[in-house]
Amino acid sequence: MHAWPASEVPALPGQGRDLRIHDTATGGPITLDPGPVARIYVCGITPYDATHIGHAATYNAFDLVQRVWLDTKRQVHYVQNVTDVDDPLLERADRDGLDWTALAERETALFREDMTALRMLPPRHYIGAVEAIPGIVPLVERLRDLGATYEVDGDVYFSVESDRHFGQVSHLDAAAMRLLSAERGGDPDRPGKKNPVDPMLWMAAREGEPSWDGGSLGRGRPGWHIECVAIALDHLGMGFDVQGGGSDLVFPHHEMGASHAQVLTGEFPMAKAYVHAGMVALHGEKMSKSKGNLVFVSRLRRDGVDPAAIRLALLAHHYRSDWEWTDRVLQDAVTRLEHWRAAVSRPDGPPAEALVEEIREALANDLDAPAALTAVDRWTVLQERSGGTDTGAPGIVSRAVDALLGVAL
Repeated sequence: MHAWPASEVPALPGQGRDLRIHDTATGGPITLDPGPVARIYVCGITPYDATHIGHAATYNAFDLVQRVWLDTKRQVHYVQNVTDVDDPLLERADRDGLDWTALAERETALFREDMTALRMLPPRHYIGAVEAIPGIVPLVERLRDLGATYEVDGDVYFSVESDRHFGQVSHLDAAAMRLLSAERGGDPDRPGKKNPVDPMLWMAAREGEPSWDGGSLGRGRPGWHIECVAIALDHLGMGFDVQGGGSDLVFPHHEMGASHAQVLTGEFPMAKAYVHAGMVALHGEKMSKSKGNLVFVSRLRRDGVDPAAIRLALLAHHYRSDWEWTDRVLQDAVTRLEHWRAAVSRPDGPPAEALVEEIREALANDLDAPAALTAVDRWTVLQERSGGTDTGAPGIVSRAVDALLGVAL
């Protein structure tokens, strides 16, 4: 599977700072020191509908992580998956009378278009669950050989008790885990399970549903969590720098993925930092496909909204915060974009070197994009009120906003 094209990241004078970011597993900030190549895995979409603002907010957060690392002169090895076979996709295809593969291909193509328009840096490896199956099967077989699995009516489950570190990503109690498992794709009430939250690794073939050769597992298809583990371990190895996604993935997805990987390798932890973006609401409720309360990026673009304004609307909120999309949020972003573009179009302005350092400092401090926007706002106000004599300043500001914030002025 191919990703989307990369937009050029302008080079800036000087060098960025190491990223200090909130780690869900420890509950506080940690400073990341990835070495010359930073490794990040971000969980991708299940392509049964178009990219909504909640998706865009999540991928914007991890785009900023990449930009901070690139500014420190590191290389970035970014991997993202596409869950191109899963129950929601099959259910949507059946509802709409579509071939499930055609639906997945259509929505993945639209996602690529949205990411390109928003200037999100693409992953080095963009991997679909279906293409990962040949690598998933041996991992499930190895977990079985390690005594970490059991079967219920031919379906293979992972026993969370096999990982002594289980629970150290989410730190939830058993009741909360059971509740979230039921809400987020698990089957805690299925008879025969050893622990209600034990996740499925391999689903035996069902009549009328797609299935693949599972070797000694029999025909079937993979569970959700093992998919990401197989892709991450194959392309990044154990102990990569950041596991990222929305806060709704903390449990069960990232907790289970960590346990799968830790049992498979005997190493801990799977990732040095677990980083999660907040949820975006509409009309008082979390934006979600199941509720249907969605604002689609593609629809905004069709309505003539500049993608740079959409990105500024996302950047105006700290990535870890839960916030609500409103017409006012978008209008404020449109107005800000107009002011910024007017400021950098002038022939000179106030010196910009200090502004670049302010943006760097804000982003290095747990991706504080709102503080970075405020710093650029101050520079534009000075530009509007008193101008300046530095002929290079507007160009420096334009390049810094593009390189660090992903906004083309």
